[in-house]
Amino acid sequence: MTELFKRLLEQRGLGVDFLHPQYQPEYWRGQLPDIKQAVARIKQAVEQGEKVLIYGDYDVDGVTASTILHDALQLAGVEEIEIMLPDRFKEGYGMHLSCVERAQELKTSLVITVDCGANNEEVIAALAEAGIDVIVTDHHELAGTVPTAVAVVDAKRPDCSCADELKELCGAGVAFMLADELVAAGLIPAGQEKWLLDLVMIGTICDNMVLRGLNRELCYYGFKVLEKTRRIGLKELMRVAGVKTLNTDAIGFQLGPRLNAGGRMESAEIALQLLMTQSRAEALKLSNKLEELNGERKRVQGTAVAEVAKTGVTDEPVLVAVGENWHEGVLGIIAGRLVEQYHRPCFALAEVEDGVLKGSGRSFGDFNLAEALSECQKWLETGGGHAGACGVKLLMVNLPKFRQEINNYYKSLELKDQEKFLEKQEDLMVEQLEELSVELVDELKQLEPYGIGNEEPVWLLSNVLVQETRRMGSEEQHLRLTVRDNRGKLLKLVAFYAPKEWMQLSGGEHINAWINLTGNEWNGQRSAEGRIVRLALV
Repeated sequence: MTELFKRLLEQRGLGVDFLHPQYQPEYWRGQLPDIKQAVARIKQAVEQGEKVLIYGDYDVDGVTASTILHDALQLAGVEEIEIMLPDRFKEGYGMHLSCVERAQELKTSLVITVDCGANNEEVIAALAEAGIDVIVTDHHELAGTVPTAVAVVDAKRPDCSCADELKELCGAGVAFMLADELVAAGLIPAGQEKWLLDLVMIGTICDNMVLRGLNRELCYYGFKVLEKTRRIGLKELMRVAGVKTLNTDAIGFQLGPRLNAGGRMESAEIALQLLMTQSRAEALKLSNKLEELNGERKRVQGTAVAEVAKTGVTDEPVLVAVGENWHEGVLGIIAGRLVEQYHRPCFALAEVEDGVLKGSGRSFGDFNLAEALSECQKWLETGGGHAGACGVKLLMVNLPKFRQEINNYYKSLELKDQEKFLEKQEDLMVEQLEELSVELVDELKQLEPYGIGNEEPVWLLSNVLVQETRRMGSEEQHLRLTVRDNRGKLLKLVAFYAPKEWMQLSGGEHINAWINLTGNEWNGQRSAEGRIVRLALV
């Protein structure tokens, strides 16, 4: 073990149980509320030959959770299974009364939700009135009382006393817990549920869940399953996306955005069909479609961010940007990119119907968007979310008042030094570049997957000399540096979509560089190099 890796483990308080977690279903079985009732109702559906309707969501977590539950029910013996996903643009998140119509049309007697339902009492009551039972599996906070369903499997219920780790599961994780409970009940052969872990891992990473404890365990084995996945759709998507190495970046920046692109730009059904197909020809067709939609998504968001830069921004602490033709499906991403560029909370809004604006907000640090919206409610048609992300809908005529009110609220908080929350902090400072070796690159793979609670390690290169600079990319938007330490050791660094100020480097400057360490291979030779996450002149 290299000295740097040993120091990193000590700093983070990590041991063998983290590096090599055990698969321990006996630890979590039976803990989630109502899970026994859910299993009993599914067993009844199997015995009576009932048709089951799964109701999911349009993001990666919802699509993976829907597929997990479908496969689990199929293994358990349910012969007729349908899946319904809401339309992001017509219906938005959560259950809708259209679910009642669909269930009646299919003549189903059982609806099971994934990644939603805990706050949809009205729809659940309407289904009950129509003689249709509902099992809710969800991971969101309950806004009101527990809905009156056959079972509400949600660790965020106020009456739940299960382990805290179960409260960190995403929708796909909760669906897997139900699948595993079907194993415990003898409805699914033991061991078959493990083949679902590739989707659990993808849903968990893409839904930005905490990657410690149970999530760490599920994702650790999820990576192993993905390496030999049986899913033709995932294999084809990885090929089309150009995935060469299975790691967190491959999930978060290659597979996840493509799976999300369907729901953002057109329909989540495309991603769902890809995950479920048994045909290689169909897998290729659907993968190419998602590739096309993801390319369009990137073009649209890039155009929007460029528009904001061109029109200019004021010095207000909260940026409220409005685009005339911005695609509704990427407003959240646009808001996130604006936060990165302007280092302030941002809203991205678009006119979705005559005189009506809809959009997303993103924040950081001490500015809580949920609290901010409560101060601006009279100017909103609808609005809600969390501290760091929210959605809003307002009339165009109320835009000036909303903009003024939310900025006044920000100023009233008298927040100081908020940009520090956007700056990456180092895990360790590296004294000599020779310590950043290929051996360390290989050791760091044991920490994958990275995410909240297990961030990718950041190394500080202190006072290194910029020996060479080079711009890369079709528009010279990327930067490659060669830096040298005081012993003459060289290291190549790269910055994708580098800020303008970094592009001013010409060589000869001394810098502090905060980097992630990655591996590179060229002509059969492996080397370590850095990906710059922060840079400052000395």
